This record gives sequence, structure tokens and C-alpha cells, in this order.
Amino acid sequence: MTEDDGRDAPPADRDDDGGGPSGRRDNLGDAGHDAAEDDRPTAEDGEEFGEVPTPTDAVPNAVSDVRDRDGAVSGDAAEAGSDADEAARDAEESASDADGGDSVEDADVDEDEADADDISLDSFYDALEAEGRPVVTAQQVARRLGTTQAAASEALDALANAGSVQRVNVETDPVVWYPTEWGKLATRERVVLFPERREIVVDSPTQYTRARLSQFAHLVDTTGQRESGTRGYLYKIRQEDVWQAPFDELGNLVAMLRSVLPTRSPHLEEWIESQWKRANQFRLYTHEDGYVVLEGASESLMGNVARQKLDEEQLVAPISDTESWVRDGAEAQIKRVLYEAGYPVKDDRELDAGDPLDVDLRVELREYQRDWVEKFLEQNSGVLVGPSGAGKTVTGIGALAEVGGETLILVPSRELAAQWREELLRHTTLSEDQIGEYHGGQKEVRPVTIATYQTAGMDRHRSLFDSRAWGLIVYDEVHHIPSRIYRRSADLQAKHRLGLSATPVREDDKEKEIFTLIGPPIGTDWSKLFEAGYVQEPEVEIRYVPWGDDTARNEWANADGRERHKLAGMNPGKDEEVRRLLEAHPTAKALVFVDWLDQGERLAEELDAPFVSGEMPHYRRERLFEEFRDGDLRTLVISRVGDEGIDLPNAELAVVASGLGGSRRQGAQRAGRTMRPAGSALVYVLATRGTSEEDFAQRQMRHLAEKGVRVRENDLV
Repeated sequence: MTEDDGRDAPPADRDDDGGGPSGRRDNLGDAGHDAAEDDRPTAEDGEEFGEVPTPTDAVPNAVSDVRDRDGAVSGDAAEAGSDADEAARDAEESASDADGGDSVEDADVDEDEADADDISLDSFYDALEAEGRPVVTAQQVARRLGTTQAAASEALDALANAGSVQRVNVETDPVVWYPTEWGKLATRERVVLFPERREIVVDSPTQYTRARLSQFAHLVDTTGQRESGTRGYLYKIRQEDVWQAPFDELGNLVAMLRSVLPTRSPHLEEWIESQWKRANQFRLYTHEDGYVVLEGASESLMGNVARQKLDEEQLVAPISDTESWVRDGAEAQIKRVLYEAGYPVKDDRELDAGDPLDVDLRVELREYQRDWVEKFLEQNSGVLVGPSGAGKTVTGIGALAEVGGETLILVPSRELAAQWREELLRHTTLSEDQIGEYHGGQKEVRPVTIATYQTAGMDRHRSLFDSRAWGLIVYDEVHHIPSRIYRRSADLQAKHRLGLSATPVREDDKEKEIFTLIGPPIGTDWSKLFEAGYVQEPEVEIRYVPWGDDTARNEWANADGRERHKLAGMNPGKDEEVRRLLEAHPTAKALVFVDWLDQGERLAEELDAPFVSGEMPHYRRERLFEEFRDGDLRTLVISRVGDEGIDLPNAELAVVASGLGGSRRQGAQRAGRTMRPAGSALVYVLATRGTSEEDFAQRQMRHLAEKGVRVRENDLV
């Protein structure tokens, strides 16, 4: 069925995996849901920190409300005094219980003990957290930090002189200490490692830490985000995270790991080293006689892994104890099978580079874009995963010019095909007759051919692509590759394979196939581009919106399943919040995203703005997009048709009124519509309070949070 045959049908030229619920939903498939994790880590399981105490306001008052001559404690200082007395008693008991009655000063001191210069404010915080009390003695600090009481006292005096800590005499002796600014203790970054599970929990992580973690781990969950000082990020290190890590040497990966963790973990480092080595156990290469060979690092690997997992449909015959002759066209299947077995295959084949293509660039690439192209050429493959607005299309064109061979560009829609054609004509010396489009609208095979995934996967069109020796295949919006309808396009194995996507994330966890069939990720460190000003880091805020009226709330309460999700998404209370946000940013060019046609039409009428959906004719959509780009339109209400690839470079504000239940890819794509080199980049995600949308909204923003983007939350009243 085409988009003209029914209101809930997807456009014919786009990927669609299924229909929506009883309401009219635009281009929606079934939303994938992250599996719930029952085995959540707790502080007791970790290597580094226990539970952090919650200080009371009474503790700082202990300075002024110290004991009077009768030993009484005045006002709110009673609780602090009690804690201080307990700390003092512990210190006295600890001293008297020492071996032979010796004091700490008299005990033998390890030559590696820290001196006063080594004790920083962070070290004091560590000792305070380890003790689990709001006040500590110098002796307790010394015990926790492995130094002498004299060194601890000297360091604490220095911190007190600097105003970082405060001291109070509970009795005549000993003195106890507490932080000057409790807020810094409550919100400071804490890292806890669970080596057996390869999980890292970070409390209140900085943007820098999140950016480093994204180089070797993936974000699983965020918790406690609404309460200041309680935000936690749960990361996990998987096999594929190690295999895809953007490092040329194992030592660089381990150094990045150590820069994040509070202490070294030999167990985790050994596991990472073993996974790193697995990534280089098999390779494909071209034999001098022209056929492809699969080579194993050892006879055991070839015999017990490759030849057990693969059959005659993939391997023709053994040619040595460690090598096998590969059947033509079986390379993609071999990669999939061995990847699933835990052995990613290195591709060193020397394939035909295709007929030469005479093309030059008319644009100067930025430094990081040149680096991306160079990395791609070194590997002969890769996936550009830089943020939206970083110029991945221009980088892809730069790679095309460097390869200098006939090129096939695969895209998910006709809109993207037209955009690629325009970009090629603008940025290269290619002429009109050198570029062809191959999809439902037209069928042209030229030296540079732009085709939709759907057309490329059809049996009746497959021979057109197989008959040409392409030098380069570009997969735009590469996250479509694992979908069953597009899987065949991945079998078009060429020497150079380049994928493009800011969000190669799929809710079914098959993103690993992207990197198997296309290549390793390139451009994973977004923070460098944010810091250099190449791309505007978005300001992201999740807003929890109350119900607009009791009728809508009651209808939701009586519904179930997908209908319940639809009603939460269409909460009329969101309409008023959308209006408020647009009024708060009157000069911003704004996109309002919806997943439900009824909601989109309602908002478009209330805002007096056009509603762009899959039902709208192609020419009408293009005209509205052009008016938006030119500034003639300041607001567009847009359905899922705007999630991917639409060139709206001047969008400054994005409001997500409803979304594809927890899809991280969709959340990042919609936020990406504002991520440009200049101007503001504001993203508001609306979720109905007290419904599953709260969790969905957090999951939608997870990919951005993983890349170091700060995500705030606001509970509206």
C-alpha cells in the first residue's frame, strides 16, 4: 500500500516495520524496548565507594553552636555534636586499641605513605565518604588515606586556611573537621567499578568523563535524574565496545580506561586485552590468483571455530591448516557468523576499485573532516558517527573524491537522494549527466548512482547493481542496514564501504551488524567538536507535563497497552506547553515533532503552522522545507518524515511533543536537527508525568547523554 492508499500507511520510499495502534500514527513501527535490568548494582557491590552520607544543615552550625562550659549543645547543633562525639570516641578507642598502646605517630610508617602535600580536598572527601559520617578526626583521615596523623593534621590545617574545610573543638581534644561547602560533596563526581560485571556507575559525571567513557563503553541506564546530586549513569563494557574502540593500539585503550576509573583493575584490563586480541584472529585477504581467502591466527582457531561454524556454502576448500578458500559472495555471511562467535573479521581484501571517476572537490574540508577521510582510507571502510551538523555528507563526498572510482550511494528516501544530488553538484566537479537517481521516480545508472535501500533490495533490480564494479558504496543513514528488507544491500561488498549516521543505534541491539558489514566507527569523540565550536552542543531538557484535563487522564487510566501509550503521547496538556515554549523563543526557527497524525493536525491548527507528514505529497513537503530554510516559515509541525536526513540547517529549537517509545535513535535524530555550527540549539522533550513516557523520554536522550551532552529535567506544576 502506498501513502496515498490510506492515512496510516508509510511512504513507499521509506523504511517501515509495522503499523501503529488504533490511532493514526505516522510512519511508525513497533517501538523497541530496552530490557529491564533486575540485577542493578548497589554501592555495596562496588570496588570504590560506599553510600555517601547526607549531611544536615546542623553540621555547619556546629562552628558557632559549640559546647558551652557545662557541655550542653545549643539549638540545632545537637545532632552535629552527637556525630562529632561519636567520631571523637572512635578516635580515642582506635588509639587505645593500637598494638602495644602505641599512638599512630609512634607506629611504623610505610615508606609509600602520603605526606601532607598529597592530601587534597578530594582526598578529604574520599575519607569523609569512607567513614560515612559528616565529620571526621585527623586520625580517621590518616587511617583512610594511609598516612600519619601528623601529616593529616598538617594537610587539614592547610585546607582550613584555604577555606575549604572547617574545624570544631568538640571537647578540649580531639578536633573534628567537615567541608565548608556541603553542596560540592553532594554533587561531586564518583566512579564505582564492578569488574566482574564490567559495569561502571558514575554519580554526577562531568561532560568530560562521559565523553571518555563513550570511547570504550555504552550507556545502559540513567537513574535519579530529578533530584540534585543523585544522578547516576550506568555504563557497561561489551565485547563489541572493545572491538569498535577508536584506538590503534591496546595501550591507548587501557590508558583511556585508567583515566576514568578511581583505581586500576587488573581483572578488567585482562579481559579487555583478551577481547582486543580476539578482534585480530581472522582476516579476509585476496590470494595472488584472485580468489578470497579466510585466514585464522592458528590451526586450532581455523579447525575448531571457522570450519565448525561455516559450511560449504561459505568455504570452498581448505588450502592450508590456517587458510580456507572463500566462495564468491560469501564474505558478508562469514563476517556475520564469526562475529556472532566472538571473532570480528579483519577485511584486507584487494577488490576491484571500479572504473575510474574523474572528480575534484570544490570545498575545503575542515581539519577533523580530513582526519575522518584519512582514517577511512587507511581501513578501506568505516562508519562516520559524528554529530548532526558536523558535515558527514561533505566528508563522504571527500572520501568519494579520494577513492576516485564509480560510486553507489544508498539512501532511505527520495528526499535524501535529491539532497545528495544537489550536494554533489555544489561541492564537486561532477556534471549533471554523471549523476543518476534510481528509485520509484526514475531509473538512471550513471558513474555516480543514488538509489533507495528499498529499490536496491528488490530482486528485479539487484542485477543492475551487481553488474557494475563499484569502487565505493556509501550507506547514508546506515542504521537501516540491519532491517530485513535492507539486509541484501549489505551483501554489495566493495573494497571501500562508507556508512554515515549520527545515531547508528537500533533498539534490537543489532547495531553490531553495521560495524561488521560496513566498518568500524569513525568520529566517536563528539566533545572535541563541541569544544572547538564546529558544532553547537544542544541544550536538552526533559519536561514532565501534567495532564491537561481530568477527562484525558481518566481515559488513559482506563486504557491499556498501545492505546494507553498513544493517549499519554497526545496529552492535551502538552499543547499549552508547546505554545509556552514557542512564546518564550519568539525569534527561533522551531520544529515541533509528533508521532500521531491527530496530534499533529491539532497542534498545527492551534499554532497556525503547516503540518508535514507522510500523507503530504512530495512536492508540497519540499516546498515547505525550502520556505523554512529561507526563513519564510518560522515553525513547522512535523511527523516522523522529518526524523532522518531532511536538510533543515537553520533549525534553532526542537520540541518533541510525542516520540517513538524510548527510541534512542529517534531522540538523537530529532535533537540533531538543531546541532549546527552557530546559533542556539535548544531541545525540549515533553513527557506526560506519571506515565511510561517518563522512562521513554529518558531512554530517547540516552545516546546524547552517552556522548557527553548535558540533559536536564524539569517537573512542571
